Amino acid sequence: MPAPWARGGTGRTVTQAIFGINLAVFAGMVLAGVSITEPTTQELIHWGANSAQLTLGGQWWRLVTNTFLHIGIIHIALNMWCLWSLGALAESLYGPWTFAAVYLISGVSGSLASVAWHPYGISAGASGAIFGLAGALIASYKLGEFSLPPSVVAGTLRCTVAFVGYNIVIGLMSGRTDNSAHLGGLAGGAILGALIARVAPQRDAVASRIAIVTLGIAMLFGAGFWLNQAHGYEIRVNKANELLGKNQTAQAVAELQEIVRHRPKLTSAHFALAHAYFTLRQYPEAESELKRVLELQPDNGWASYELGMTYLNQKQTAEAKEVFTRRLTQNANDVDAHYGLGMSLANEHNYEAAIKEYNTALRLDPQAGGIYYEIGNCYTAIKKYDDAIAAFTKEQQANGDNEYIETALADVYKAEGLRQKADDAKHKAEQLRKNSAQNDGAND
Repeated sequence: MPAPWARGGTGRTVTQAIFGINLAVFAGMVLAGVSITEPTTQELIHWGANSAQLTLGGQWWRLVTNTFLHIGIIHIALNMWCLWSLGALAESLYGPWTFAAVYLISGVSGSLASVAWHPYGISAGASGAIFGLAGALIASYKLGEFSLPPSVVAGTLRCTVAFVGYNIVIGLMSGRTDNSAHLGGLAGGAILGALIARVAPQRDAVASRIAIVTLGIAMLFGAGFWLNQAHGYEIRVNKANELLGKNQTAQAVAELQEIVRHRPKLTSAHFALAHAYFTLRQYPEAESELKRVLELQPDNGWASYELGMTYLNQKQTAEAKEVFTRRLTQNANDVDAHYGLGMSLANEHNYEAAIKEYNTALRLDPQAGGIYYEIGNCYTAIKKYDDAIAAFTKEQQANGDNEYIETALADVYKAEGLRQKADDAKHKAEQLRKNSAQNDGAND
């Protein structure tokens, strides 16, 4: 019995169009100066690669654009070879518009799978969509009726299955191939192929095919929504942290405030917002956010440490001492707690006790930064100037010089009557301050 959906010629108009788009994008990259063999990550991102950080951050178009982008000439050569073979076969089977729908839906399905499996990597290439064609063909050959001899159908089916298996194994062995995109595209294509074979094998069953394609698109939207709920807000928190790193604190705060409105139990967002408030010296707001973090995660060490520091900046020394003392009852070797307790004691002018806590922190972690500086400040306060100079010098040796150390040294030298050394240290501090301001301007 002739199968109606096996008719319609062997044209490959859409295959040729997709083939041409891929070549045009690659040619454009080469003409723009992108390496023909090893494009950089930033170049791929610029040309539309799929990156969870950007895609889930709102650039959803990357789910499509990355399927027309390739990472070097070998990558595009292999994919176009596979597209030319499988595309012609699938297009002759389904017809132009159904073939195009299967191809694009499979490509986006592979892109979504890549985002789910590799939230911190990038991906590009037509292989997810090509695997979708393979999946659709396998489903069609297994479930559809064909007027072709069974031996021909069986031979084509074996070749298609072998193509899928071979490429997945090679992907596992290479360590660089994004098999998640392959499997996602394969699954998307197989589902569409099965539905078409069972529900709308005839080319003229336009309404049924539109319904199937609509269902496929709806499934993609559902998967995208789930991914956004599962990972999207974490991605946005990471972007906000990047803004903080660039000193774009106001923008980071606005982003994080919106995130916590939508996800009030997202600990990372509350902590990042607290850190942003701390940077802006909005200490009551930072305190509120840190307490919220500790409600959600009572054992969050970074949150309790920053809460203690927030108390110190609000002159709430007793509350800070309570935070750091409680941490030490849980872990006597907590370097941050000893450091924080030392700062609390220094705020109470109990400098000898503070120095003892600082030295304990150094014994536990000799590479800890800033502690010798605090010891130097304590010695300065009790007028042990030689010890102060020794501590500031050790800080320079351990962690490099900065304007604060030189300013502190200038004060100590002045107190000892070493005017020339005081003037030299003051001049050096001013120079370091200027250099720091220039570097910050260049980074902005």
